[in-house]
Amino acid sequence: MPHAYSHAEKAHHDNYDEGIRLQKLLAQAGFGSRRKCEEIITEGRVEVDGELVTELGTRVDPSSQQIRVDGSRIRLNNKHITLALNKPKKVLSTMDDPKGRFTLRDIVGDKYERIFHMGRLDYETEGLILMTNDGELSQHVMHPRYEVKKTYIATLDGRISGNICRRLVSQGVNLDDGLIRLDNCAIIDSSRDQAIVKVVLHSGKNRIVRRIFGAVGFPVRRLVRTQIGPIKLGDLKPGSYRVLSQTEVRSLAKEVGL
Repeated sequence: MPHAYSHAEKAHHDNYDEGIRLQKLLAQAGFGSRRKCEEIITEGRVEVDGELVTELGTRVDPSSQQIRVDGSRIRLNNKHITLALNKPKKVLSTMDDPKGRFTLRDIVGDKYERIFHMGRLDYETEGLILMTNDGELSQHVMHPRYEVKKTYIATLDGRISGNICRRLVSQGVNLDDGLIRLDNCAIIDSSRDQAIVKVVLHSGKNRIVRRIFGAVGFPVRRLVRTQIGPIKLGDLKPGSYRVLSQTEVRSLAKEVGL
C-alpha cells in the first residue's frame, strides 16, 4: 500500500529541494486551477514513485519520477506530441509513397519529429487517424490486448434491417480470418436503396467494416471513422489536423493502461 510522506521522509527524499511544485505540475498537465490541484493532493489522490503524497509544496522532478493521479500516470514529455487528423479519401495511411500518391506527410508536413500514425485507414476510407511520436503510447493504442473501440459511420448499398444489425452484434459473421462481432450497430437513416449506420468495434483488422457488411450483402459506399477510444473527430475538416490537449492524451493513455 502506498503511504504518505512524513516530514522526515520528505527531507531525505531526492528532488524535493528543487524541481517543480506538485500542484503546479498538475495544473500544467491539465487537472484544473492551482487550487483544484491542491485539493487533488490533499485528498490523497496523487502518488510519486508509488508513494502517496498529501503535503502541499512537495517538489518533484517529472523527468525522473513517476507521478500518478487516481492511478493513471501523468505524461509530461514536452517533446511528445499527439495529433488527431481527418484523412480524406484517396490519401494513403503512410508517411511516404514511392508512387507519389498523397500520404499523411502531405497533410502534417515535417513539422513534428519522428511522428507516426497509430493504425491505418484504407485508401477510400475517411476520418480519424491518431498520430504521435510517443512510442509507448502508440504501442499500447495499437496492441490488440487493449481493444480500443473505434466508431464508424457507414453508408451502405441497400436497406439493411434492424434484425441484421442486431445479429452482427449478438452472433457476428464468419470471415476468412475468423468470427467477428460488432460491439454496437445502429441505423441512423435509411431510404429505399441505402442506409446509414453507426458501428462500434474494437478489431483493427484490415478493411474490417467493409468486409463485415460485404459478407451480409450490403457493400459499403462510404466509410468515415469518427472516434478512437475517447478521442472524437468532431468538426475537424478533411485534410486538417489538431494537436490533442493534455487532458485528451491522458484519457487516451488511461484507456490503454498507461
